[in-house]
Amino acid sequence: MTRRRHRRATAFARRAPVLLAALLLAGCGSLAVGPDYHVPPEAVARGAAAAKPFQESQAPDAAAAIAADPLPPRWWHLFRDPTLDALVQQALARNTDLRVAAATLERQNAALAQVRAEERPQLSLSGGPAFGHVSGLSELAPGVSPPDQFAYSLGAGLSYQIDVVGELRRAAEAAQADAAAAQAGVDLARVNVAAGTARAYATACATGAQLRVAESSVALQKEQVDVVRRLRDAGRAGATDFARAQSLLAQLEAAPPALRAQRQAALYQLATWLGRTPGDLPADVQQCADVPRVAGALPVGDGAALLRRRPDLRRAERQLAAATARIGVATAQLYPKVSLGLSATSAGPARDFLGSDAFAWNLGPLIRWSVPNTGAARARIAGAEASARGALASFDGAVLQALRETETALSTYRQELVTVAALTRARDQSAEVAHQARRLYLGGRSSYLDTLDAQRSLASAEASLAAAQTRVAQEQVAVFMALGGGWEAPEGTGAAASLSGAG
Repeated sequence: MTRRRHRRATAFARRAPVLLAALLLAGCGSLAVGPDYHVPPEAVARGAAAAKPFQESQAPDAAAAIAADPLPPRWWHLFRDPTLDALVQQALARNTDLRVAAATLERQNAALAQVRAEERPQLSLSGGPAFGHVSGLSELAPGVSPPDQFAYSLGAGLSYQIDVVGELRRAAEAAQADAAAAQAGVDLARVNVAAGTARAYATACATGAQLRVAESSVALQKEQVDVVRRLRDAGRAGATDFARAQSLLAQLEAAPPALRAQRQAALYQLATWLGRTPGDLPADVQQCADVPRVAGALPVGDGAALLRRRPDLRRAERQLAAATARIGVATAQLYPKVSLGLSATSAGPARDFLGSDAFAWNLGPLIRWSVPNTGAARARIAGAEASARGALASFDGAVLQALRETETALSTYRQELVTVAALTRARDQSAEVAHQARRLYLGGRSSYLDTLDAQRSLASAEASLAAAQTRVAQEQVAVFMALGGGWEAPEGTGAAASLSGAG
């Protein structure tokens, strides 16, 4: 018994250095070469100028159009149009762009799962029977010819790569950032789908309103033609007056066909956003002629909220994080890879299947180091660093573009409101002039040219006002799209977390 214990102690003493070395190497797994990621202090998103209130919201006359209130997640509810609410919900459920973005996210999540699986121990099994003849020399029996016989071999191996310099950790960081960027791509697709659906619906309805105005002008002019015809037949108007009335009618009749084509194009676009075939829309949508519009000032927040909200900024920031992590992956190629392995085998003649004499095992670290070509390795690191600098430039560019798009949309919207106010006054004045001119003409106190000019001015003013109201509805949607609303942000993730302290 004492001799057996001594043999066990001796065996353990021999194995101890191997086990100790493995434990020490495993403890090095907390190291990670390459830079730890954070949003660089020189990034545009970190500057105070990017987070301040929008310049357009500070204009003296902006209060009626723009408010600093936070943008609600489902901004389309501000239009108070149940039909629009239902259409956006359908689009978010069926749009093909969203399906593509979701598939991309699934692919990136699968890549992340693959990287994480490489961090776990890897098990391998092997085995098989054989029939053959072995030489006597292999059995250390010269001159002896062993008989032909069946043999077997079984093996099992367990290996674990010790992340000595953090290569696996950096690879996982990069894959996780790629997956987060793909999630931001899904959110960006939701923003685009919601805004595209709202814009197509607003355009279809507003064009329907323009068409209604144009058809009303045609109907009124037809009545005017009938009046002039009766006056001509009664000898109170000449043929020239009648010809002028007919000429104006023909001009007015030229407008509705183009408007019908525009409305149909908007409806086809709406069907595409909804994932439907052209024309597969409810009748009430196809006949919509009331311009959807948000009453009151638009809630736009400020630059800081914009940075946290816009998915394209979150995607660019996560791409920067992935590029930074890949510097560490490239740097790790300068160092050896260390794996801890355990293997067990049983092999021999079939008659000794699983016998103790046929069993063997070993445990120990395996060091693999493809001694690097320093020039090539450094070039890979330099390439990764250049990619990170490019990703930072892209991130900065995305922030600047987001601010530009928002300021431009706000400016255009504010000026369109001014245009609508002016055209409303012009329309009202033209209507009064047309009424007076018609009354004077029927009373024989003015020529038909005065009436014709007044009618032409009124038709032009009404058409211009309807077109401006269409642009207002479209620009409201453009503002909401620039603000990046229309998706639900997970708390504390992505750029929203990284940039929460920007300034």
